[in-house]
Amino acid sequence: MVTQEPSPIEHKKAPNRQAARETAPGSLPRIDPSDQQWYLNRELTWLAFKRRVLHEAEDERVPLLERLKFIAIVSGNIDEFFMKRIGGLKQQIGADVRELTPDGRTARQQVQECYGLLRELEAEKDDLLCRVTRLLRQKGIVLALFQELSAKERKLACDYYHANIFPLLTPQSIDPAHPFPFISNLSLNLLVSLGYPRSKQTVLARVKVPVGLGTPRFIRVGDGEHFVSMEEVMMHNLEGLFPEMQVRSCELFRVTRNANTEKNEEEADDLMAMIESELKERKFAPIVRLEIGQGMEPLHRGRLAAELELDEVNDVFEVQGMMAMRDLFEISRLDYPRLHDAPHHPIDHPQFLTPRNIFHTIRECGSVLLQHPYVSFSTSVERFLREAANDPKVRGIKMTLYRTSSQSRIIEALLQAAQNGKQVAVVVELKARFDEARPISAWPS
Repeated sequence: MVTQEPSPIEHKKAPNRQAARETAPGSLPRIDPSDQQWYLNRELTWLAFKRRVLHEAEDERVPLLERLKFIAIVSGNIDEFFMKRIGGLKQQIGADVRELTPDGRTARQQVQECYGLLRELEAEKDDLLCRVTRLLRQKGIVLALFQELSAKERKLACDYYHANIFPLLTPQSIDPAHPFPFISNLSLNLLVSLGYPRSKQTVLARVKVPVGLGTPRFIRVGDGEHFVSMEEVMMHNLEGLFPEMQVRSCELFRVTRNANTEKNEEEADDLMAMIESELKERKFAPIVRLEIGQGMEPLHRGRLAAELELDEVNDVFEVQGMMAMRDLFEISRLDYPRLHDAPHHPIDHPQFLTPRNIFHTIRECGSVLLQHPYVSFSTSVERFLREAANDPKVRGIKMTLYRTSSQSRIIEALLQAAQNGKQVAVVVELKARFDEARPISAWPS
């Protein structure tokens, strides 16, 4: 069990434990388990935990690319927090749910307090990224703005853009004659203000930054480790998208949609089909957060909030630094051993060093304790399944399968067992939050 420290807000409601101890000598403290002061809030303690994860990025003893990885982890987790936790709280507000949490908060109070902590956490994350990228620059790994690139690097970036990015772009007009374009969840978008040279009239257009499906967020320029973000390159090459028009401004924004689209599992005839349906519905769920780049024009900010049906004061988050920092995983994977943690090498269990049948070993030794990840999973659990699949004395295999990095090898062993005529029954974890698609696609139909 992991206990989490209360957030600063929760310290204000900390129970008076001293008073609880001031009882008659020899008697136990009198504590009312229904008293709200003894409970921590689930959402606020989760955010306090993420602040501790961010401390790993602040720790100078941690290698630089690992620090960058922790920033990306926290960024992705904050996205999920909005999608699941804030999305669920907003559904409660919309349904006028008035039931208090065990710690005595309404759904609206939780959203307001979470927003305060989230803005603090985002500010810390922005500051940390600046510090880490400065240190990475000293090691030759540079995340540059387009203006910082040399003439040669700009040409390389522009050539890459015209060959690989430009064909994927589809500008969408935002005006009374066109419906407001659909904005996909967690996508990066450019809001472009345009006009003709001799006209004072301004029109808006949206251009999606095509990150994902093999298209990286950060473009390498030159032979070294110099990178520039795709949106930076796009913002400086918009003329080809809008011929004969003037680009008057270009601003970045991003939306987060509610992920609470779960249905009643008890009523599902086919659980896998139901989850696949949920994944499709999640793409069109209501928006719970709008992120905008620093300095967006107030008129554009209000227009976006109104079109997306958001509260401009509370649901719009102005990002001071980089948006969608979860994409920093791309940079954190660079092959610089000295900037990463030392590789982990699990050991083989002493009882399994012999090539003899694993069932004979277990029969002689009795129970064998395996401590993962210190003991090799491949030479213990996977070996057990592989040998069970081919052992003529094994009649059936029954197990629960959760997500693991070696899941495909486990499935191969189970399929081999079934092909060998053994009874195979497996309970598969389908409802892995925000990763439901992987177990569905990994398991053969």
